[in-house]
Amino acid sequence: MEIQNRFAAAAFAAFVAVGLVAGPASAQTPRDTIVMAKQIDDIISLDPAESFEFSGSEVVANLYDRLIGYDLKDVTKLNGELAASWSVAADGMTYTFKMRPGVKFHSGNPVTAEDAAYSIQRAVVLNKSPGFILTQFGLNKDNVRDKVKATAPDTLVIVTDKPYAPTFFYYCLTAPVAAIVDAKLVQANVKDGDFGNAWLKQNSAGSGAYRLRVWRASDQYTLEANKAWFRGAPKNNRVVVRHIPETATQRLLLEKGDVDYARDLSKDDIAVLRNNPAFAIESGNKGAILYLGLNQKNPNLGKPEVREALKWLTDYDAIERNLTAGRFKTHQAFLPIGFLGAIDDKPYKFDLAKGKALLAAAGLPNGFTVTMDVRNVSPYQDIAQAIQAQWAQAGIKLELLPGDGRQTLTKYRARNHDIYIGQWGPDYQDPHTNAETFAVNIDNTDDARSKTLAWRNAWDIPAMSRTILAAVQETDPAKRRATYETVQREHQRTSPFVIMSQQIEVAVSRKNVSGFEIGPSFDNNYYHEIVKK
Repeated sequence: MEIQNRFAAAAFAAFVAVGLVAGPASAQTPRDTIVMAKQIDDIISLDPAESFEFSGSEVVANLYDRLIGYDLKDVTKLNGELAASWSVAADGMTYTFKMRPGVKFHSGNPVTAEDAAYSIQRAVVLNKSPGFILTQFGLNKDNVRDKVKATAPDTLVIVTDKPYAPTFFYYCLTAPVAAIVDAKLVQANVKDGDFGNAWLKQNSAGSGAYRLRVWRASDQYTLEANKAWFRGAPKNNRVVVRHIPETATQRLLLEKGDVDYARDLSKDDIAVLRNNPAFAIESGNKGAILYLGLNQKNPNLGKPEVREALKWLTDYDAIERNLTAGRFKTHQAFLPIGFLGAIDDKPYKFDLAKGKALLAAAGLPNGFTVTMDVRNVSPYQDIAQAIQAQWAQAGIKLELLPGDGRQTLTKYRARNHDIYIGQWGPDYQDPHTNAETFAVNIDNTDDARSKTLAWRNAWDIPAMSRTILAAVQETDPAKRRATYETVQREHQRTSPFVIMSQQIEVAVSRKNVSGFEIGPSFDNNYYHEIVKK
């Protein structure tokens, strides 16, 4: 057995070294290894307190456990992960979690309430991009050690600043930012008071189904199975995910057997492979919204007539029909279908005459010149080029600025863009997750603490912000639903967002591979059930 294991390891190393180049038709990936082709150039960090990108959060979800999670088939059902039980006191502010006994981190250290407290404390103090998910409950670097603490090795207590709907608080704890890290291991790798952030960018300290073996930016990551995982050992030994930006290359590697899964195939590729018995297609509806963000610091984009004109000059149906069918479906509101308060209104369609009239009303009858930052992979490039041609009919000269996922996101987060094309996925299964980011901006200054999408696009909306922040405390679901429906319709008319579609995630695999779980959120894609026959 040991000789076989050594041989498999050597074969795997050689396999990775050749970089998954196209080989003969009989090529096969190692039997104990799952290999995926995917666009992963958006990963900036694998620290759960910092990771806030689609690909990075998928990795984090497979490395770490959280206190609680939810049923992927019925998100209304919460379940325990590292917490065996939880409750809220009569004051509506004091939450108590009892830790699951006997669970260990990858290091062998036991998982305790002290680890849970440290994990939440460090996320709040660091206050990276996803930090607002926790700080919105009144937690900050000055009070978090008093508000979040272990009162016993198996007991964690969190005190919020005021009563909230308990389910809202619990769903926030299902986000990757609330993943539980091995406090002893992380503290041993702290540098200059950074809470281990620099080390955790490229290392793992979790208790989840996998541990991180390697991550190389815009290249690959490799995960090794945690055979001692409290839920049971994964059904494979390792997962390798390679950054393959071109969809045609992904399909070629899949057809030749050099990868087991292709994660970003075009609609045409999917249509061809659907009729081939050698391949299987797995899909799932996601909450991710595809949209354009229009920076209100740009004087032309700041005109209400221009914002509305761009919504009439975008041909949503043509984009879906020609570019994204089967991967995205037209949707024009910030709440995804399936969330409380979601609406399916589609008030906009391509209307050149209306678009031109609105531009004229804005004093721009001949159009204007503007730039769009575009991630240089499909379908973003294809959609951006289609929009470029559509807007050109009204005299708008759209210059596309391509870059990898990290580059475009970093620029967008600094509010240095004109227009940004991207996706936003819900951080937790409550409508406030999207309502807050698309419709709340409580401080429009460049150094604001809360940096929502509305803030990124410099949209100053004090009245709408107050409405959304009040809705999260509403205990009557019917009233809460009505508020979100009303705000979304106003948002459609007035916002600097051209919301285009909602994602359908598709993964195409070779027929001998199955078990990949595609959940409703970007951090619900799980590898541990994947098997290879």
